[in-house]
Amino acid sequence: MSYKLRIKEIVETRNSRLGVIFDQSIQLLIVASVISFSLETLPYLSDEANLYLRIFEIVCIFVFTVEYLIRFWVSERKLSFVLSFNGLVDLMAILPFYLSIGLDLRSVRILRLLRLFRILKLAKYSSALSRFHVAFKLAKEELVLFFSVTLAVVYLASVGIYYFENTAQPVAFASVFDSLWWAVITLTTVGYGDVYPITVGGRIFTFIILMIGLGIVSIPAGIVASALAKARKIQDEE
Repeated sequence: MSYKLRIKEIVETRNSRLGVIFDQSIQLLIVASVISFSLETLPYLSDEANLYLRIFEIVCIFVFTVEYLIRFWVSERKLSFVLSFNGLVDLMAILPFYLSIGLDLRSVRILRLLRLFRILKLAKYSSALSRFHVAFKLAKEELVLFFSVTLAVVYLASVGIYYFENTAQPVAFASVFDSLWWAVITLTTVGYGDVYPITVGGRIFTFIILMIGLGIVSIPAGIVASALAKARKIQDEE
């Protein structure tokens, strides 16, 4: 086996002890970098603590950059790797750091948020998380259909409550667009209570929408659960 194929086996498979160590090390570093990101938001951190966090961030960037370059080097179809989901996630994990060099502080704050893409790297190192990717591919058409119907129901709910409540509450339900907020929090059964109907017709309509909302919450869970079972079967067969 050539040197390049050996490196490829280590970074892309878990068929060897070095491959397992590599995967686990990257996973640990990803989790540590996410924790570091959270620690940076703590108020009144000392200058010394900020320095250590900055050094750790640079170490993470160095390791993730080397990992990205190695994966690019060993890939047979380099353009496909760069444009793939995993390739884009790997790039987004390091790109904000390099883009932030020489930019003003406001831009840096925005770019720092993009570091959260780093947590998506865990998906390719975990068979359980990768199963979600397979499951969503299997249930893609059903989920698209469901969310299309959901958007239609949200719109119809907004129109309905507008006609029931506009006269009684012209400020809270000033238009169909203002009613969209009520439709979303009602269909998702969140019910913040900041906007609610006061007419009899509006309350009856709200009851109907709440019943529909219970189905909207539960249906995707069933679709994803069924797809996850199929994904598990596919992985077991492989």
